[in-house]
Amino acid sequence: MELPMLTVGEYSLVYNMLSFCIASMVFSGLFFIIAKDRIAPQYRMSVILSTIVVSIAGYHYFRIFGSWEAAYVIEGANYVASGKPFNDAYRYMDWLLTVPLLVVELLLLCSVAAEKKEGLIFNTVVATVLMLVFGYLGETSGGSSLTDSRGIYGFLSTIPFVYIVWVLWNEVSVAMADKEGHLKVLYRNIRFLLIFTWGYYPIVYMAPFIMDAASATVNVQVGYTIADVAAKAGYGCLIYAIAKAKSDEDGYVMA
Repeated sequence: MELPMLTVGEYSLVYNMLSFCIASMVFSGLFFIIAKDRIAPQYRMSVILSTIVVSIAGYHYFRIFGSWEAAYVIEGANYVASGKPFNDAYRYMDWLLTVPLLVVELLLLCSVAAEKKEGLIFNTVVATVLMLVFGYLGETSGGSSLTDSRGIYGFLSTIPFVYIVWVLWNEVSVAMADKEGHLKVLYRNIRFLLIFTWGYYPIVYMAPFIMDAASATVNVQVGYTIADVAAKAGYGCLIYAIAKAKSDEDGYVMA
């Protein structure tokens, strides 16, 4: 991708947000590892998947951070392209691995009927792959408007995106229907987090439609990073809280 000239403030904002994201993934993963034994065995897989998600994301953000650092050099009062490419494909490789896991870990905690679970997981995983493939093609196309390749692939990516969000919203709604008190609140909160995080990604994707190259580059990198912290580390913490509440409800006591 062609890199625009950035001010020191613009470059540093992306640099610091990437660093913050790495720390969020590493230490949330450490927490999940330490705390997983507090979860009853039948709910533990969701917390294990959360650990895998933030570990994968932490690795890829480390690579993104290094690529961003190498892609720019300071020249006078601004940062300019060094000639080394910025490999933003790391982000899509991360999503290709982590988004299906995020879907599965939530479905596991929704107590989906056994005869329905396998088909639902398969359909949503296929949908996530389609969503990300179309999104990647649009992101790397060089387009910057609704009517060019970025806009067209963005529209195609939205179709499986809407399906996935609808499935997860519906399954969480079913799961929380017979719950009371704190557990019901947790399901409600993860449903709101689902809408916030998943809804935020397409907004960030559209930044080049309304911004100049420098502003769009910064907003895309910062926006995706904020969304990833909320959708992986934050989401994982809520997954843990739901699993812990269900374990407590079942009377589980850590040995």
